[in-house]
Amino acid sequence: GSAEDVARAEAVIQAYAKAIVHVGPAGAGQTAKMANQMCIAGVLAGLAEAVRLAEAAGLDLHRTYEAISGGAAQSWQMDNRWPTMTAGKFDFGFAIDWMRKDLGYALAEARRLGLSAPVTALVDQFY
Repeated sequence: GSAEDVARAEAVIQAYAKAIVHVGPAGAGQTAKMANQMCIAGVLAGLAEAVRLAEAAGLDLHRTYEAISGGAAQSWQMDNRWPTMTAGKFDFGFAIDWMRKDLGYALAEARRLGLSAPVTALVDQFY
């Protein structure tokens, strides 16, 4: 929405939101959410493969996390999902069908903008 609309709604939004960032006119927030989901889906896919590699190689999963989580691989997903993945817990509170829906929207928007998103398309196929 407009900056004025966001300012008018700010007091209400603050009651439930951690942060308020105005990203643009009506619809811009939905597109930002698409970008967010593209990032999450790819990171989660890579993280799952990394956990499986470490596990199959017989590495101590806690120590492996300790070794790699302080460098370039560190992410919110790693910090929060490595422990659950290594414990065999995969209920993240976000259904696969919803992720596929969001990736579908992102891929459609990329096509509409004349962009190629081959990594997102591949990750979507894995989901």
